[in-house]
This record gives sequence, structure tokens and C-alpha cells, in this order.
Amino acid sequence: MHEAAAASPTAGRTEEAHRASSGGPGSGHRAGRRRGDDPRGRRRGGLLGKNPLGLLFSAPYLVFVLAVFAYPLVYAVYIAFHDYFFTAPGAVVARPFVGLDNFVTAFTDPAVIRSFGNVGIFLVINVPLTVVLSMVLATALDRVVHFRGFLRVAFYVPYLTASVAVVAVWLFLFNGDGLVNQVLGPLAPTPSWLINSAWAMPSIALFVTWKQLGFYILLYLAALQNVPKELYEAASSDGAGAVRSFFTVTVPGVRPATVLVLLVSTVTGANLFTEPYLLTGGGGPNGASTSPVLLMYQKGIEQGNPDQAAAIGVVLVILVLVIALLQNRFAGGKDER
Repeated sequence: MHEAAAASPTAGRTEEAHRASSGGPGSGHRAGRRRGDDPRGRRRGGLLGKNPLGLLFSAPYLVFVLAVFAYPLVYAVYIAFHDYFFTAPGAVVARPFVGLDNFVTAFTDPAVIRSFGNVGIFLVINVPLTVVLSMVLATALDRVVHFRGFLRVAFYVPYLTASVAVVAVWLFLFNGDGLVNQVLGPLAPTPSWLINSAWAMPSIALFVTWKQLGFYILLYLAALQNVPKELYEAASSDGAGAVRSFFTVTVPGVRPATVLVLLVSTVTGANLFTEPYLLTGGGGPNGASTSPVLLMYQKGIEQGNPDQAAAIGVVLVILVLVIALLQNRFAGGKDER
């Protein structure tokens, strides 16, 4: 009697283990769910992903990107490799493939080479100034106690103001008898800033930096909210002053924002068009302020050579992508693991 009673719990556990291992009722289903083998889960994570609603909400923007950016870019590449010209609507004409002829024709023109040099000068001045000034001013605004809202709006107003209105003020300040030359006196350049081949592009770079600074200040202000205040307290307890705290806490803390500012200011600067068109009368003096995008407009629209203009645009896109990749690589765009 006692031996049978002692053996029964063991036999029961053995029989239960045997049912579980042999796929007894309910055991296989539970094991499958533990292993993530639910077929319904596979269907949800298939074609539409795990969150179809998110794809639905992002679809309008995806369509916008494809229609406004992707399709024109692909079509520009097609134009760059064909003998393309504008025709009347509905006209059917032959546009033969010409290979790299449009690129050779465009880049044997000294004006095209000079336009890329001009935008290089612009980026060398504009991008570092934008990063440094926006970071320093954002740090100062973040610590201001009085008139904080007024100062932030004051920096942001030029960015929102129409370029035509701001250009009129800039022309008034920097013309031959403008306020800037009156203040500088004999130190003012001759001829004046915007009609001087050496100073035209630097002047445009300073103008664009001033006008767009408010936008980048807002980016840094948002990034500064994520820098823990305890880091500043720890730096202060270690004897670090304001300058040292800026370089050891603020600069590393806003690194993702710095990478974003670098990328956005580079892409924006490479697409420079409005400012030289308005400030220097279309790239003057003698092409000293002509940008590649402005030259694309002149060649494609005014001169009727859209194939050469597309070739310039394709090369510009490639160069901007290379610069952006280098910035992302060396500025620390990827978080360290």
C-alpha cells in the first residue's frame, strides 16, 4: 500500500511530462506562442509591417516625396544623358541618348567651374559661421532670465521675413554710400561690397548666415533641453568655468543637433539661388557670385539648354551627397555603441 502511494506522484509527473513532450492537448499551442510562431503574428508582420496604421498615416508624405523629389531627380538624370530640348505640348520628337556629352559640354565651360568654386567659398564661410554662432547664441538664450521670449522671436523674425524685403534693407546698408561704408570710412572696399568680385560671395554668405540663424538657434535650443543639468553641476564642482563647461558639456551634449545643422546648412547653401539673383543682379559682377543652381536656371530656362542644366544638377547632387556623408562620418553622426 505504502509503496503504491509513494510511486503514484512520480508516475503522475512522468505521465504529464510525456504528454507535454509528445504534443498533448494545449501544450504545443503554448510552446508555439512562447517561441513566437503564431501564424497571425506572421501575417501582421508581412507585407504591411507590424503597424499598418503607421504606414497609412505616412503614405501622404511618401507620395509627396516621390512626386516632388524622387520623380524630378530621376527625370533630371534621364535629361542629362539625352539630347533634350523643350517643345510644344503634345509634340513628339526624337531625343537620342548622348552618353556623357552633356556633362563634357557643361564642364568645359569656365562659368560652370567658377560657379562650383563660388558655392565652395560660400559654404566655407556660411557653414562654420552658422554652426558656431547658432550654438553660442542658443546657449546664451537658454540662460537668459529676462526678455527670453522677446529675444528668441527677434532672432527668428529674419528667417520668416520674405527674402525680397530683407534684400532691400541689405542693399540699402551695403551700397556705395550705405550705412556700412559710412561707418567704415576709408576701410570700405572699392568698388563696394556687392559689386566687388572679391567681396560679392562673402557678402552673400554673411547675409544668408544672418537671415537663417534663427532657425538653427531653435534647433540648438531644443537640443539643450536634453542636456542633463547635473552635468553642469558636476563640471562646476570640479572647478570648470563657463567656457570650459561649454566645451566639455554643451558641445558634446548637442552633437546630434550639430550634425543636423551641418547637413541642413550644407544642403541649403548648395541650393543657393535667391540671394545672388536678387543681391547681385543675377550672379555679378562678371559671374563672381553665380551659383550652380542659378547657372542651371540661366542655361535651362533662359538659354534653352535643359540637358546641360540637368548635367550640372546631377553633379551637384553627387557632390552634396559626398560632403554630407563625410560630415556625418567625421562629425560623429552615429552614436557610439
